[in-house]
Amino acid sequence: MIDSHVRKVLRGLQVTEDVMSWVEARNLRYGLMLLALLTIATTLLLSGSPDEKRIAVYSNAANYSLTAVQRNALDYIGLLELLEPLGMVSAKASGDHWRFRFNDVQTEFIAGKTRARIRGGDFELPANFLLENSRGLVPLSSLSTLLPRILGGPVTFNQNARRLFVGNVAVHFTAQVDKTSVQKLVMNFTSPVNPMIATEPGKLRMIFTHEAIVSPGSPTLTFDSRVIPSASFQESNGAAEIVVNSNIPVMASFSNDGRTIIIAPPATTSAQNQAQPPTQATSPYAPSTLTASPSAVPPPLQQHVFAVIDASHGGDERGAALSEQLSEKDITLSFARALRIEMMARGLSTQLLRDGDITLTLDQRAAIANSSGAAIYISIHASSEGNGMRLYTALAPSASDNHGPWLDWDTAQNSFQGTSQVAEISVASELKNKQIPVRTFPAPLRPLNNIMAAAFAIEVSPTSGNVSQLNMPDYQQLVASAVATGVLDIRDRLQAGSR
Repeated sequence: MIDSHVRKVLRGLQVTEDVMSWVEARNLRYGLMLLALLTIATTLLLSGSPDEKRIAVYSNAANYSLTAVQRNALDYIGLLELLEPLGMVSAKASGDHWRFRFNDVQTEFIAGKTRARIRGGDFELPANFLLENSRGLVPLSSLSTLLPRILGGPVTFNQNARRLFVGNVAVHFTAQVDKTSVQKLVMNFTSPVNPMIATEPGKLRMIFTHEAIVSPGSPTLTFDSRVIPSASFQESNGAAEIVVNSNIPVMASFSNDGRTIIIAPPATTSAQNQAQPPTQATSPYAPSTLTASPSAVPPPLQQHVFAVIDASHGGDERGAALSEQLSEKDITLSFARALRIEMMARGLSTQLLRDGDITLTLDQRAAIANSSGAAIYISIHASSEGNGMRLYTALAPSASDNHGPWLDWDTAQNSFQGTSQVAEISVASELKNKQIPVRTFPAPLRPLNNIMAAAFAIEVSPTSGNVSQLNMPDYQQLVASAVATGVLDIRDRLQAGSR
């Protein structure tokens, strides 16, 4: 919901209703302690819904996930939802009969029966077909034999892990210790990957929810290294996980456009390059309607991250329902991960503000971004409407009275707007170079107003008119590459503006 003042401003700028739909109404005024924020974010990230059964689908057209339902002590999935991202589908219920069409393949099922008709021939399901409110449900155990008949191609279904592979889409990997350093494990993948990474004493976990990672043969790998002696592969509930065992703390870094992950101990930082603790104990992120101006806090001696990428929505906030299967929160996270890979491939250190399905308020997002000391903040949204990309910079209100070193929270972006507009223009130019339609707008969008760095928002829409394009790796990589190049072109300007 947007308050009347903001709505009047947007209408005056001829900003469309789809933009208004994701502008927040209330302008909450407080900051949060960074430690508390990170604790909350970590707790939410590592928590989940263990009782929800997910099925992951990997194909050349789209990678996505669905929720399985249990009926009569068996797991079922909606056939229409399962196949809609893969082609043209339609369904019609008539009494107990349910007729389903995928592209040019006609099928017919009968509620409460196991017999079905596919391509004019009989097919036997392992359990009864169910019809609920015109929604056709088939047992998960039928997918490995049912789908090849409908799709006309190979399908592999790992029922225990609930991972479905349509066609030749598997991503393989190798793992070996670097011969020049027994403390470095190099993992090479056949396609770019972007896992969620978590660490705990003695382990580094990489969880793949969007990539079709498959086992290397043996689920357990051993290495000739005292630091990293072994790794294991496992899969469950629509996700794959690689666990690297180590005797000392290790971290992961990406290279080769996301096709290589290097696991190694953190590089030792010399004492003379380490940042000294600030002399003031006051935090600029304590609850308040004001936040500290950059000059009020001792600047860090070392900039740890160049860019912060913020995938909008998440957790309890689904965002727009782009289709029955696609939620905005999932698409924005997928784009954010793709953009991180492209940025890091260009030597730009990048942090995802959220790398999982967690709930964060707008003020939490701004406080975390400001605390990072990043040179640029990029917020990502998605829409099923429009054509191509829309870029937004803040339209902040006039500055309120400042109090000594404290800057008004709602106008923190004001002194950075010039650099933000330069970034927006550079990114828009690169998008046009890749033949991606793009428009730019100023708008009073939070948390852009609260960011103390160059900042802009991206709203991604399909160019083909097909919303499933948003979930296609090729389209995500194309957009991410253009954005990363546009940011790289003005790196020096951004770094100068962040000092």
